[in-house]
Amino acid sequence: MKNDPDGRAALRMIRSTIEEHCPPGVLMSEDQVNGHFGPSLLDEAEAISLAIVATVERLGNG
Repeated sequence: MKNDPDGRAALRMIRSTIEEHCPPGVLMSEDQVNGHFGPSLLDEAEAISLAIVATVERLGNG
């Protein structure tokens, strides 16, 4: 997956939606993602995927 502007913009939109609608703390900050996984689009997608799973798990326990 290449690190293109359209892909980055799409992930920013998904990140914004998660930050607005999911429980606080399920998604690492962009700086944390860069330090923990790396700066690529795939790294950001991995962090977003983990946030979605964390949200679903919280909803299942709620």
